Order: sequence, then structure tokens, then C-alpha cells
Amino acid sequence: MEQQEPTPQPAAPSLLQALAPVALLIFLLFVSVQFYGSDSSYGPNQIALMLSSIVAALVGMRNGLTWKQMEAGMVHGISLSMGAMFILLIVGSLIGTWILAGIVPTMIYYGMQILSPTIFYVASCIICAFVALGTGSSWTTAGTIGLALVGIATALDLNLGATAGAVISGAYFGDKLSPLSDTTNLAPAMAGTDLFTHIGHMLWTTVPSMILACILFTILGFVYQPGTGEADLATYLNLLNEHFTISPLMLVPLLIVLGLVMKKMPAFPALLIGALIGAVWAMLFQQQTVLAFVNDDTMSTFPALVKGCWTALHSGFAISTENEAFDKLLSRGGMSSMLNTIWLIIAAMMFGASMEKTRSLEVIAGQVLKLANSTGSLVLATLSTSMGMNIIAGDQYIAIVIPGRMFRAEFENRGLAPQNLSRCLEDAGTLTSVLVPWNTCGAYMATTLGVATGTYWYFCFFNMFNPIISAIYGFTGFSMIKLEKGENA
Repeated sequence: MEQQEPTPQPAAPSLLQALAPVALLIFLLFVSVQFYGSDSSYGPNQIALMLSSIVAALVGMRNGLTWKQMEAGMVHGISLSMGAMFILLIVGSLIGTWILAGIVPTMIYYGMQILSPTIFYVASCIICAFVALGTGSSWTTAGTIGLALVGIATALDLNLGATAGAVISGAYFGDKLSPLSDTTNLAPAMAGTDLFTHIGHMLWTTVPSMILACILFTILGFVYQPGTGEADLATYLNLLNEHFTISPLMLVPLLIVLGLVMKKMPAFPALLIGALIGAVWAMLFQQQTVLAFVNDDTMSTFPALVKGCWTALHSGFAISTENEAFDKLLSRGGMSSMLNTIWLIIAAMMFGASMEKTRSLEVIAGQVLKLANSTGSLVLATLSTSMGMNIIAGDQYIAIVIPGRMFRAEFENRGLAPQNLSRCLEDAGTLTSVLVPWNTCGAYMATTLGVATGTYWYFCFFNMFNPIISAIYGFTGFSMIKLEKGENA
């Protein structure tokens, strides 16, 4: 019986070939922003990503890959983000039913009376930090507490970019230090260290970054003077009372979801349960609101209530009053609101997968490694590669896994303990993902909070300070742990 010959390994592209799709993507994204401005993520950027994917595929075919192999690689890459897409869809449903059920309006109502504009930004950051630390999920934190905080900021006429930046800074601080977080478990696995050694080592960069962020958010609160007066605030409170039943009982679904996530239930089923409980709460406590939303006199009460909740799950909630700003604040949600974001993620993952399949990422990263002659430059190379993966591949998991594989042996060869690598992977791979509009994290936050990435990224102080502090430590040697004699990663 004849043995089949192994499939020949395609040749690695040259550096020029590897950079060609990246250069095209940068050019097309620049043109997209020039043509479409803030609307560039609603189709134009997707076209730029897909065209750049085709160029990457042509590079692969030039070096021995077939179209079927390239297509299979793209499909596999997109499949890696399916979990994120499922969560996006269910968050859309949760937003719709939680507004309809009065859960979000209740959080906004109480928050407007408790959180003064002066301390709002720093308080938002700290609140989200504690919630994310307990749940281990920046996404869940943004989709629940963060959503309400942006609503409060809208009502108080505060800066929405600064609010989103505070929410994200706090959410990523808690997520990064929580043993329940998926990325916090993934990074030490890639580097070859244990979870709690990794978390302890991250404190050196994470705590100073958070302190600096809180100082800046405190300053913002004193410098920025909101334009909304007491009369406008009273108007919002009256409208909330008029159209929704406001009660502490409305916060029970929020506590249930946070409890489920803290008990280590995966995000998707926990959020699904939250969305369905929201529908039940709407039928029990917000019947007049639901019936007004359905606006169909031909239907009896119970079918109308079911239809209203069903509509909120797929198309979100909408309200019409004489106050346009109030209507815009609460007319949101539904699975359909997430479809453009999913389109963006598919296009980004298609590009990232094509770059990985053709070994272009490997070639680019190899050139980066050649420049890393010292500990400081090795740390900088790791941070830069993780940031680059967030931009090129569009996914934070790839930004942790690929640099983790690439640099693990090099850290060991230079006598550096693996927790140094795992810290770098999180300092850049996890934290900068939310700063890229087409990254799964950037797209999620922009859609969930209703604030564009280009509006909030420069207020994500924690996310920006952390990689800088990590690089400084690399060059100074501060907190860089050496391998014990005879120890290996």
C-alpha cells in the first residue's frame, strides 16, 4: 500500500509581500475616514478589510497555497469570534428588554440623584472596576452598569467620550485582575506561568496606571462644567417617572445577572437569562409602557405584552415623547442593532486569518524580534506585537496567543521569568484591543455604550498608561523577575 506524500508546506512570504496587505489596509482605512467620517464603520471599513484580505490571499497563492486552503483559513478565523458574536446578539436583546422593563431607567433615575457631575467620571471608573473584578467580564460590566452610566451622563449633559473612557478603564482594570476573566487565564497559559503569580505580577503595572487614571478623571470632573441646569434634570426625572415604574425592585434582574457571572456561569447563558428576566419584569411591572410601545388596539392585553417583549428582544425599544433627547436616550437595543458590529468583526477576522494563514504575521513578527537586543527592547517588541495583532488581526485573543507563542522561548533564553511575558501580553494585548474600532472589543464597546471608538479612546487613560509603564519597567529592569537557577518556563 503506497504512502501518500505529505502536503508541501507553502513558502513564507517576503517581508515586502507580508507588509503589502497591511499597507493597503492602512491606506483604505485612511480614505474611508476621509470620505465617510464617523460613519466609516458602517460599511466602508468592512470593504477595506475584505479587499485587504483578498490581497493577503493572493500573496498566499503566490507562495503555494490554494484558494480552498485560504478560504478554509478565513472560515476558521471567523469561527474563533463566533462566541463574541453570540454575546453581542444577546447583549442587544438585554438592552432592549432592560429598557422596556424599567431596569435601565431605574438605574438612570437613582444615578442622576446620587452621582454629582464633579465626581461622576472617577466614581464611574471605580464602580465599574469593582463590578468587573467580581464578574471577571469587562463586556458584562459595560453592557449593564456601563450602559446606565452613559445614560446618566447623557441626562446630565456630561462628556460621553469621557464617560465611556471611565467605564472602559474601570471595566478593564477589574477584568484584568479577576481570576474569573478569560484573558487573565489565557495569558499565563501562553507564557507558562500560573494564574495567581500572573495576577500578582500585573499589580506592578496595573495599580499605578489606575491611580493615574483616577487622578485624571477627578481633574476632568472639576474642569468640565455641564450645561444642563436643575430644570432639565427635573424634566428627565419627571419623564422617567411618567413613562416607567421606578422602584428598587427593578434592580433585581441586574443583581441576578451579576450573581450568575460571579458564580462562573458563562457570559452568554447569564446574559440570555438576564434578557428573558427583563421580558418577564416588563410584563409584570411595566404593562402600560409595553402596551404603548406595541400600540395595537386590536390585540388583547396578554398577546400585546408578549409581542412587546418579543419586539424588544429583536428590534429593541423605542419611545416617543415631546423631548427628543429623552427619546434618543432610551430608544435602543435589540439583536438587529448589533448586526453592523458583527459584520465589522467578520471582516476583521477574515483579514487577520488570511494574514496568519499566509504566515505574513510570522514574518512581520520575526523582523520585530530581530530588533530586540536588550530586555527593554524585548519587552517593547512584545508590547508592540500585541498591539499590532489587535490592529491587524482584530481580536484580543489572537493578540495574546500569537505573541505568547513567539516570545516565550526568547524570554526563557534571556533568563526572564514567564510572568514577565504574561504581564506584557495583558498590558498590550488585552488593554489596547478596545482602542481599535474594528477589533471585537472596540466594536463591542462602541455599539453597547453608543459612543464611537474615535470619541472615547483618548479618555481610556488606564488602557493607554499601562503599556507605557510596562515598557518603562522593561528598560529600567524594575519588577522584571529573573528565572531561578535550573528553572524553566
